[in-house]
Amino acid sequence: MDKTRPIIILKKKGGHGGHHGGAWKVAYADFVTAMMALFIVLWLLNSSKQVQEAVGGYFKDPTGTAKKVGSNMVGTGENFTLKRDDMSKLKDQLQQAMKQMTDFEKLKSHIEMTVTTEGLRIELSESASGTFFDSGRAKLSSDGSEMLVTLAQELGKLPNKLSIEGHTDSTPYSPSATYGNWELSSDRANTARRVMQANGIRSDQVTQVRGFADQRLRKPTAPLDPANRRISLIVQYIVKDRDVEDAKPTQNPETLKAPSSPETPAPKPSPAIPESPQKR
Repeated sequence: MDKTRPIIILKKKGGHGGHHGGAWKVAYADFVTAMMALFIVLWLLNSSKQVQEAVGGYFKDPTGTAKKVGSNMVGTGENFTLKRDDMSKLKDQLQQAMKQMTDFEKLKSHIEMTVTTEGLRIELSESASGTFFDSGRAKLSSDGSEMLVTLAQELGKLPNKLSIEGHTDSTPYSPSATYGNWELSSDRANTARRVMQANGIRSDQVTQVRGFADQRLRKPTAPLDPANRRISLIVQYIVKDRDVEDAKPTQNPETLKAPSSPETPAPKPSPAIPESPQKR
């Protein structure tokens, strides 16, 4: 009798080994969430201060009931305060935005931004052949339209009010003309307002549209210089800003009562009156 043990061959069947559970899905979801959080943090670190405050305001008040920055008042920025020190930062932001324009190198000599007691003043001056407007007309050129659209998209993010001014040189129209420098300066300022309101500026953001003709020359010693023809945009300080020194006396009732009588004659010798004669 053969006592050799039989050889047993085990064959494994192919196919799925059965359900392994969903633990890997949880781990993968945690990994994706961590990566998304990392990208958001990196994006915020490279964003402007306004964006950072808007995002922070949303998480503090996602429903918008407390009227914080980042609430449901999209685009108004009513609670973002642009202080005096921030005007220089705004100036840098606008310069960076304008550098993206196609013909910025050609236009940069006609753009001037200065921080004044009113706010940030942006002046777009003309050349002899016309830079932002057609010569002698209130029609915008392609460069003028692009410039105003760029400014509107940036300034529309701010809560600050704007003033728009039109200025001309002293070149007179013919005596028989019914259209003159007063009309031209006002029409150009209104043209700028319409373009900006159609491209980012809120309807209630512009508080003043003024035409000064040749009464506020940029170069008084050269009244016919084309640089006197310009559009001025003034980003005004916010009245609620405590850093605005000019607003402090109006908030103090004592200064309103006591100095009221001696201060009344002060405006009479104001230099604005002799510098703005309407007959010229």
